[in-house]
Amino acid sequence: MVGVVSQALAAGPLDDRRENTLNVDPDDEVWKEQGYEMPGAPDPASYVGFFVNATSTGEFFIDRSHLSIGEDGIVRYVLIVRSPSGAESATFEGIRCDTRERRLYASWHAKGGWAPLKNSNWQRMGQSAYNRPRAVLAEDYFCDGNAPPRDRKAALIRLEGGAEYTDPRNRMP
Repeated sequence: MVGVVSQALAAGPLDDRRENTLNVDPDDEVWKEQGYEMPGAPDPASYVGFFVNATSTGEFFIDRSHLSIGEDGIVRYVLIVRSPSGAESATFEGIRCDTRERRLYASWHAKGGWAPLKNSNWQRMGQSAYNRPRAVLAEDYFCDGNAPPRDRKAALIRLEGGAEYTDPRNRMP
């Protein structure tokens, strides 16, 4: 046991690519997030709903007009949460399939547009109530295991319950 710890310490500190990734070859080039632009305003005509779980009291939507898959493998989207009273909040977010991480880039304010978040860092997705919609998006719609969808069309087919997609939990009509 002491020998294993000594070997680990001798190897030096872990870098980001080894510490925060799943099934990623540590000899691969260090991953870097590419630049991105803030999306336009959320468009209710482009909302597509998705099921989170039976205990969720709100409704959840993705604005299909702002869904993209970057060359860096990040699935970027606008998430809309509608409360039972009808109030809506929107956030611009990203999911990194290979590490099961999520990032909130900005929140929407109707009078001021997108407000970038000060602490916008990649964080592991857990199963908390707050993270559950993001975990569902990753597990059921956006990620092919640890890889992002082939393209935007593939992600939209899944979200919209298209013929090429079989719901893994048989929840869609």
